[in-house]
Formats: sequence, C-alpha cells, structure tokens
Amino acid sequence: MPKTTPKTTKQTAPQLSFDTLCIQGGYDPRVSEPRILPIVQSTTYRYDDIDHVNRIMTLQEFGHKYSRTSNPTVAGFEARMNLLEGGTAAVATASGQAANLLAIINIVRPGDHILAATQLYGGSFTLINSTLKKFGIEASFFEPDASRAEIEKLVRPETRLIFGETIGNPGLSILDFDKLASIAQKHGIPFVVDNSLATAYLCQPFKHGANIVTYSATKYIDGHATSIGGVVIDGGNFDWTNGKFPDFTTPDPTYNGVIYTDQFPQTAFVIKARSQFLRDFGGCLSPLNAFLFNLGLETLHLRLPRHGENALALANFLEQHPKVAWVNYPGLNTNGKKRIVKYFRHKNGSGILTFGIKGDLDSVRRFVKKLKVAALVVHVADARTGVLHPASSTHAQMNAEQLHAAGITPDMIRVSVGTEDIADLIADFDQALNA
Repeated sequence: MPKTTPKTTKQTAPQLSFDTLCIQGGYDPRVSEPRILPIVQSTTYRYDDIDHVNRIMTLQEFGHKYSRTSNPTVAGFEARMNLLEGGTAAVATASGQAANLLAIINIVRPGDHILAATQLYGGSFTLINSTLKKFGIEASFFEPDASRAEIEKLVRPETRLIFGETIGNPGLSILDFDKLASIAQKHGIPFVVDNSLATAYLCQPFKHGANIVTYSATKYIDGHATSIGGVVIDGGNFDWTNGKFPDFTTPDPTYNGVIYTDQFPQTAFVIKARSQFLRDFGGCLSPLNAFLFNLGLETLHLRLPRHGENALALANFLEQHPKVAWVNYPGLNTNGKKRIVKYFRHKNGSGILTFGIKGDLDSVRRFVKKLKVAALVVHVADARTGVLHPASSTHAQMNAEQLHAAGITPDMIRVSVGTEDIADLIADFDQALNA
C-alpha cells in the first residue's frame, strides 16, 4: 500500500475538539519549519532519480509531481477540511461548481441518471438539468419534503446517485438525511451532499448517511469574499464494488491498470477523482486561495455562531414589520427546527434568510436601493451582509414551474446576514423598508 498522506499533513489526534482542528488540523510543522502553513507558489517539484518519479506517476507512491494535481499548501487545506468533516480523503478544486462537477462526473457515465433535490443553487441546477444532458446524463428532481414513496418512484435502474444541499439555496429547506440515505442505501447508490451553507460546524453529513460531501469553499470557509474554490470529501463509507460502478473496479489503462478499489479501498473515490479528472479537466485550486481558506477555517467556529444569531434576530424583526409579507428562516419554521435538533451539531440555522416585501417588483427595487449597510451582491456567506433577488439573478435561467419547485417567488429577497452589529442591520433594513 503506498503512502497516502503528504508529509506536510497529519491525522490530528482524535481527542482534539472541532474548534482546535479549525486552527491546527491538517498541518504538522517540523522543527524550524513555518508555524503557519506556507504558500508554496510552485508548479513543479524536484526529485533525485527517475524511478521515484515513475512511482509517483503510476500511483505506487504519493507525492507532489505538478501543482495541477497536488501542492503542499493545497494538501494542508484538504487535510484540515477532511478532519473537520470526518472523512477519509479530500480533493480541492478551483470552485464549488468544479467540486460538484468533479464529484458527479467521477461517478456517472453516459446513459446514467441522477436524482436531485429541486432546492439547489442555480448553477448546480443548470449543471445537472442542462449541461450534463449534453454528455448523455439524465436527471430527475424531487421536492425535498416529498414522501419516500414519491422519491423512490423516480429511481431508475440506471440511477447512480442522489444529490442535495444540507440547506437549500435559496429555498432554505434542510435535508431529511434519514429518508434520503435510506433510499440511497436500498438502491446501492451514493448520497452526495453539498454542505456549503451549513459547514461541518453545524452539520457533518457523514454521520447521517451521506457518502460524498462537496463544498463551495468560497462561502463560509473563506468567509470574507476574497477567494473562489471548492472541496470534495470522501466518507469512505460506500461500497463501489456492488457492480454498478465498473470504473472503480476495472483496470485504469491511464495508470498501468490500477484498480482503485483494490489498491485504495478506503480512499478510492478521491484517488480516482484526483488521478483522472483533476488531471484531465485541470480545475485545480491555487496555493494562494488554499492559504486564504486555511485562514478562514481558523475563525469558522467563531463566525458561524454570530451569523446564526444575527440571522435569527433579523428574521424575528422582519416577521413583525408591516411592510414584510413573509419570512423564511430554518430556525423559525417547524420542519427546520426539528431537523436542526436532529441533524445539526448546534441549534443554529446558519446565516441565510429570505423574505418578501408587500407590493410589486418595483417595491423590491426601491428597497434594495435604499440599503446602506447591506449591499446588493451576487454572493452569499461572508462577513458582510448582502442581499440578492434570486429570480432575476442566480436562478434567472429557470422557468416559472422550476422556480416554484425551487421555492423561489417573484418577491423573494435572499439575505446573507453578516457579522456586523445586529442593531445596525435592523436599523438599515427598517429605514429601507419604510422608505
């Protein structure tokens, strides 16, 4: 068995808390080495002999050969994300969209079928509903709160995965992990979960039956709207040898016939994703962004409580405002509260809420223009509060039926609540609504 962990990383002692792993997990400096994970801004690496390079290139031994497939700074970030999620291995990508593509394409072939929740980020919906169709991959969508029987009716013999978001963006439904995991297990397919809006601080999907976790690290992992990146994490808890996934169990001719499940039984998914698709598609994370994500992780356990507290307080304020028609926040609705208690590590609904203004689209336009502390941005989940009108932006490619299924109404405003003083935020929303 080849060595599977770059020398700059470590499997930190399991007794360390989540908060400590946020700060110190994944990087173990030796004597006189940098205390902080350094930026290794290099595309290439030096070796002593051609045999060593050959062992790395043929997956007999792991090491950094070219920064498209691995880099010491990126490896440190991957290791920390893996520790926080409780997985077996992780691979970082250039964006969250690249992470979802990598996770999906590593599983499916032309002719296969994907089962996905309707409440998805617009880019993920377009990827699954439209772009993958060009490659012969079909998809069906289910309402997250549909019954098990209704969802199972959509499963086909060629279905190869179930995909959903822990917290739907922007519908804000929380996945019923038990229901979807049991369907996936019954049909022998992996359950893939995008955990971007919850993060491992709130929810660790592997503990609730997920097999693969994806991230847009651009969101709360970064936390400051500076960097784009993504991560795919393998739970090591799916049997790729059940006969439905021959690419894992038959020789890969591009690596001298390696069989991933034989050589890497616990990390086959990530090794294959890195070795085949990161190599060929090239959607790698830059060392600088990996360094900035690592800095973001150091305060994740401090920021997420504040995001949640502010979002709940703002949601409560908006519920009482005469100019507001409705408010949606996971900590307010019955299903959201129940699933937070059941699946989340903390009783916190994260920092995203949605609401509707009484009136027409012009009312929405006027409200947005009057905001002073919050800003109109095509982004979510950073320290500064931002608003967006999903129907005309991130989900503008959807028709009316698809928008309804995704939980998006024409009057919906999505608020990414930051970590500012909540009194300032409430005053800002109040003056904009009253204006």
